[in-house]
Amino acid sequence: MKQWSELTAKQKKICIAILIISIIGFLFWMKKDAKTTDIQETQKVVPVVATKITKRTFERFVTIQGNLESKKFAMVSPRISGTIEEFYVDEGDAVIAKKTKLFKTDSIKLQEALKVQKHLLDVEECTRREAVANLEKTEADFHKAELDYHRFERLLKKKAVTTDAFEQQQSRYKQLAAAVKLARANVDLATANVRKAEANLTISEKDLADTVIYAPIPGKISYRFKEPGEMGQPGEPVVRIDDPSLIETSAYLPAQYYTEVIPQKTMVEVIVSGKNIGQFPVDYKSPTINPKLRTFEVKCLLNNSSGSITSGAMAQIRVILETKQGLAVPSTAIQQRDNKSVVFIISDNKAQKVQVQTGIENNGWTEIISNNLNERNLIVTMGQDMLNDDQLVSVQKDGN
Repeated sequence: MKQWSELTAKQKKICIAILIISIIGFLFWMKKDAKTTDIQETQKVVPVVATKITKRTFERFVTIQGNLESKKFAMVSPRISGTIEEFYVDEGDAVIAKKTKLFKTDSIKLQEALKVQKHLLDVEECTRREAVANLEKTEADFHKAELDYHRFERLLKKKAVTTDAFEQQQSRYKQLAAAVKLARANVDLATANVRKAEANLTISEKDLADTVIYAPIPGKISYRFKEPGEMGQPGEPVVRIDDPSLIETSAYLPAQYYTEVIPQKTMVEVIVSGKNIGQFPVDYKSPTINPKLRTFEVKCLLNNSSGSITSGAMAQIRVILETKQGLAVPSTAIQQRDNKSVVFIISDNKAQKVQVQTGIENNGWTEIISNNLNERNLIVTMGQDMLNDDQLVSVQKDGN
């Protein structure tokens, strides 16, 4: 075989022409084969599972952890300082407002102080009676002096008595008038002292009564902070009472949802220990956002008349930000083709690719938005991975 360099120019041109013709023929064959393959693929019947598009209620929500707390509770402390002598309740005991005794502080000094105040009241009442009696005597003397004064006044006009005698009666009359005023003032003072002693006695009785503390609210004793013999001070809790009938759930949401949460309108679903307690409206939204944590607090009230939940428990909370109706398909029916969301519907035993816009996804269903779809359309839910546009299909099973 001749080397390429030994060939003439004409022979070289012929070889190049043959090579080009061979390449063109090969490419034409490949293209024809590809078209044949596409036609065969299109004509191939693909078994699929399909279901009708439906309408569903979709919820956009945020799930967070929250705490359960008693809406009403009381941290009960002594009203006066003293040693705690006795407890009448223990943790877990039920209490009735204004009726159930909780604990008692030292009362010996207050009992003695009460006796002293009673004695002082007796003394002040005796002093008042003495002042009243003195007033009555003075008024009687004044009445006699007044009669004598007017009689001497008449006699003086008749010149039956001397001027000196009249002046003596006049002086006695004025002295007794002043004495009456003084006696009345002493009665007023004694009366005021009696009232003061009565007030002090009332305070002593109140102090003694305050040694026994009653439950301020109904509920149960959730914690006891002190034991008998320990010192109690006003403001230092001795027991805590929780009212379990009304529980409040508290949670913190990211700041981005602040404007979407509306008290009395936004609903919250509460799940405790796997049990769905129900949906409740947001009762409280904090007026500000925490500038460091970028969160805000929401609360809602739970009716716990059944006693199924308790304060201190953790809860899974779903804050429902939006609820709406929309066309729904199983999430598995949606595919990504050329960076677009598409579904396949069945029309005349062929698969038709439809581009859709996806919305909210709940429980394996996705909201789709498209002007070309409705509830009458049959959508492919299994086998869509093998489909192309206009692909022949065979529905093996209807998802509905």
